[in-house]
Amino acid sequence: MIARLNRLAARIPDAPVALALRVFPAAVFWQSGRTKVEGLSIKPSTWFLFEHEYALPMIPSAWAAVMATLAEHALPVLLVLGLATRLSAIGLLAMTAVIQVFVYPGAWVTHGLWAACLLAVAARGPGRLSLDRALGWDGR
Repeated sequence: MIARLNRLAARIPDAPVALALRVFPAAVFWQSGRTKVEGLSIKPSTWFLFEHEYALPMIPSAWAAVMATLAEHALPVLLVLGLATRLSAIGLLAMTAVIQVFVYPGAWVTHGLWAACLLAVAARGPGRLSLDRALGWDGR
C-alpha cells in the first residue's frame, strides 16, 4: 500500500509544485512590504519599527527600512514571475535569516517553512512555469 501511494505521489507534476514553492513565500513578503508603505512613501511607523524593534547591529535603521521595503516589493514579484528566480529566492532567504537571527528568534518554525520553500527554489530552480525557463535562464 505504501509503495502504491509513493508511486501515485511520484506522478504529481513538478510544475505546479515549483510554482507553489515560489508563490506562497512571495505572498508573505509582498504582504509585509505593503504594510510598510502608503502610496509611494514609507510610512512613519516603518521608520519607527526599524529604529526600535527591527534594529540591526551593523546597518543604519534608515538604510535597513529602505532596503527591506524595496526587497519586499521587488523580490516577491520576480519570484512569482519566475524571473531571476534563484537570485530572488536567495535574497528572500537572506532576509529570512536576518529576521530569524536579529528580530524574531522565537519564530523559527515560521521562518523554517519560508526557508524550506526558498531553499527548494534556489536548489531546484523555478520550474517549467517561469520566465526563466521561457528565456532559457534556468540552467536546463
